[in-house]
Amino acid sequence: MAENAQIVALRKLGLTDEEITEVLADDKKVDRGEKLWELTDEQKKVAKAMTVSDTKTKKAPTVYKFEKKTNRKENTTKSAIIAEIANFLTEKGYDLVEITNKERQIAFKVGENDYELTLVQKRKPKK
Repeated sequence: MAENAQIVALRKLGLTDEEITEVLADDKKVDRGEKLWELTDEQKKVAKAMTVSDTKTKKAPTVYKFEKKTNRKENTTKSAIIAEIANFLTEKGYDLVEITNKERQIAFKVGENDYELTLVQKRKPKK
């Protein structure tokens, strides 16, 4: 199919059938890596410069900037809830009650088992 398209294109250029077969045969030779003619010294220099310049092009490495986010607004409601739950657990006699994240988690121990409470505030539904 591709060869038929090549033949049509070569005919549009005004080539004869003999010239078309010769061009197609030369294309196959070039595809296999055969040399059909020798380059002059000047052409060899240009060809070498073209291949060397292709290998020397390097993309500059990407530089990432890792910056900490600005301070977020403190959620005082969650902090108060966590503090009250911690006080409640301490009053009830649970061991090693510790606030691990002041707006989110409390860790405590009951007997030999360790527990952790996580407070999650749900977002308002989107409309």
